[in-house]
Amino acid sequence: MEINEYAGNISNCIGHFQNPSSIKKLSKYLSINVMEEPLILCVGTDRCIGDVLAPLTGTILQKLNVNFPVYGTLENPVHALNISNNLKKIKSEHPQAYIIAVDASLGCKNEVGNIIIRKGPLHPGKGVGKRLPAVGDLTVVGIVETFKSDISLVIHNIRLHFVMSMAEIIASIIIRGLYQNKSVKYNPHNTKSKQKPHIHTCN
Repeated sequence: MEINEYAGNISNCIGHFQNPSSIKKLSKYLSINVMEEPLILCVGTDRCIGDVLAPLTGTILQKLNVNFPVYGTLENPVHALNISNNLKKIKSEHPQAYIIAVDASLGCKNEVGNIIIRKGPLHPGKGVGKRLPAVGDLTVVGIVETFKSDISLVIHNIRLHFVMSMAEIIASIIIRGLYQNKSVKYNPHNTKSKQKPHIHTCN
């Protein structure tokens, strides 16, 4: 989990997860900024409801059998204790990958529910006072709660339905954005599963 310090940067793309037009806007931003084979790195843990956004997103993508690597799920989360080992594995097995890092974030009251996509690395752990290595070429964060002095109370007092709903939208944005990028080889009819990805549409 990180702290949102980028809301004022005009180069970022921001949209509320409940706004249908945000899906289209964020997906387009993602599609035009991913120029290489993507890898999704979802950072967080299922031991804390405020930090489960990314593992939920990773699980949704994994169940859809997407054609790009996904690290960080409910079953195999990427968190403070194992992030260094996972980064070594990624560097070894996917040396040319364009890493899209996903995480939950704390922000101001009027930012809660926003999804922000920005160029540059994620700084995981910052929201809970941990110093972890910066990761990723592109960052996707969902602001799940306001930043307060008592972090432990804040991150355990968030509704799971809210976090799950935002994870579903982020997964849709990633699928739609990468599918729109012609350089990404994405096959929605993966033979591992008969289930087709459900992509939210904008009306």
